Amino acid sequence: MKKPLRKAVLPVAGLGTRFLPATKAMAKEMLPVVDKPLIQYAIEEARAAGIDQFCMVTGRGKTALVEHFDVAFELEATLRQRNRVEALEQLKGSQVEPGSMVTVRQQVPLGLGHAIWCARAFIGDDPFAILLPDDLVLSETPCLKQLADAYRETGGNVVAVVEVPREHTNRYGILKTGHDDGRLVEVQGLVEKPAPADAPSNLSIIGRYVLMPEVIGHLAKMERGAGNEVQLTDGMARLIGHQPFHGLRYKGTRFDCGDKAGFLEAQIAFALARPDLADAVRGFLHKYV
Repeated sequence: MKKPLRKAVLPVAGLGTRFLPATKAMAKEMLPVVDKPLIQYAIEEARAAGIDQFCMVTGRGKTALVEHFDVAFELEATLRQRNRVEALEQLKGSQVEPGSMVTVRQQVPLGLGHAIWCARAFIGDDPFAILLPDDLVLSETPCLKQLADAYRETGGNVVAVVEVPREHTNRYGILKTGHDDGRLVEVQGLVEKPAPADAPSNLSIIGRYVLMPEVIGHLAKMERGAGNEVQLTDGMARLIGHQPFHGLRYKGTRFDCGDKAGFLEAQIAFALARPDLADAVRGFLHKYV
């Protein structure tokens, strides 16, 4: 019997050096796209997939991430006093149920696999999702909900995948594929950042995963992979052949908000998707392009 998917891990310990000096004193996950920080988009996407327990894997200087989801008594009292109903409504997305969010520290930057291993006590024996807030997906059905539906369908590991230019395979985890029905792809192997000539396909994993807890046992071996880091891809590869493992061609557009150009593109795309901003944004874009 499949266990329900209720837990999500959000690795947010990175330094955000590509956005200095903006991230000198602010977590990169607090950078806003239009009017919400990246971390809130990730939490809201997880909620839409039925998840109600969250673990942020943090580092030094990341306290603002936790405080963002706390109750702001003084702010809310002031807004009520001034009858700012709309502003109060906007705060609801940044509130979580008491006891539903925990944090753990990744004291040393040993890679994504190590960050997930740091959340092992939270994960326990349950299936869990991983969301990388740098990857922002604009879609009609939230990306993680699409993965959660696929998990319920397949009963195993599911990762969100997208085709990338062959010359960019050395930037991503790449699938070796089996049966492919155009939506779900059987995963027969995983390779972290292969050279284009060595890549088994051009299907890349983006920052959305639903994994079985057995991956933690493989990550616990602390085997170093690409970049001399503990790679999540290597741990996932050990599950292939022992559990169902699929890639899902999700419906939506992914923006790499860890990259300056991708972050700026996300600002425009998300603004154009909002009825209250779309006309104004189209109007000023004509002045520059």
